[in-house]
Amino acid sequence: MSVQEESLRLHACGFNCAQSVLAALGSYTGMEKRTALAVSGGLGGGVRCGEICGAASGAVMALGLAFPFADGEEAEAKKRIAQLTMTFTRDFVKRFGCIRCQDLKRKGVPCDELIAWAAQHAEEIIKENQNQNTGE
Repeated sequence: MSVQEESLRLHACGFNCAQSVLAALGSYTGMEKRTALAVSGGLGGGVRCGEICGAASGAVMALGLAFPFADGEEAEAKKRIAQLTMTFTRDFVKRFGCIRCQDLKRKGVPCDELIAWAAQHAEEIIKENQNQNTGE
């Protein structure tokens, strides 16, 4: 099952946008599904206040897990995740016109479209950057 299909399956089961994207990307993050669902549970609905889209939040969390900056001394890791996040958010805004949940809802963009795109694009970014590490 593709990450798009898995993310949409999770959403259909009642999980929020962030949960659906983060859990669907588990094979890239190494995070167990139950943990991914728990840690992202409060991020749906734009952190429940209409701000940043949950699908985008879940994707950025997945990028952070795939390319961790977990040591304050790792300047390159910090630079890398900042760049990957900026790439993802730039592409999201380019595709949908904004990244704010309330604004996306006002525009009538369906959550399933955001979820499927965010999961697939995060996967593309992860694969592209993993391949750069291995010289492929």
